[in-house]
Amino acid sequence: MINKILDLSTYSHSFSLKNKISRLLWNCSSLILFRPFASRLFRRWRILVLKCFGAKIEWSSHVYASVKIWAPWNLELGANSSLGPKVDCYNQGKISIGSNTIISQKSYLCASSHDYTKPDFPLILKPITIGDGVWVAADAFIGPGVCIENNSVIAARAVVNKKVFKNSIVRGNPATSISRDEISTKKLQYDKL
Repeated sequence: MINKILDLSTYSHSFSLKNKISRLLWNCSSLILFRPFASRLFRRWRILVLKCFGAKIEWSSHVYASVKIWAPWNLELGANSSLGPKVDCYNQGKISIGSNTIISQKSYLCASSHDYTKPDFPLILKPITIGDGVWVAADAFIGPGVCIENNSVIAARAVVNKKVFKNSIVRGNPATSISRDEISTKKLQYDKL
């Protein structure tokens, strides 16, 4: 039970004037230099624009023009990785994504939250780390401070609020592990149809 009453008149975030100006420049630039260039032909152009705003991103990566990125300077994207259509990187805190990883359409990566136990509701930055060879399926939610280790699968619409260990498959809200045997059994049942 929460005993404290929120008093948002005292709310203060930790963003500097430099950060606010950078965000303004990014928002304007993304409307002109990023979003209109939706064709695959402009894949490298979009990467260049992100690099100009401080993203640490490999040239072999693919970021769709419809992706929303709060702060490119807080984004790392490894080789051959992809941010699919309409992915939302709410990266007030840092988001690091490894190589050969797919973040599928409409997934939401949220690297910040608020401390609801304090009356001034302060912002808390909690980085997200996603390893190599991970697939985050469509419309999944990855919460603040989550680490997803290598070769894991996050099922469609899963809500991940805690660490996912390597070679895991998780699904549901909240996300829970699925055993490899369970997957093999379901595949066999499907194949018999």
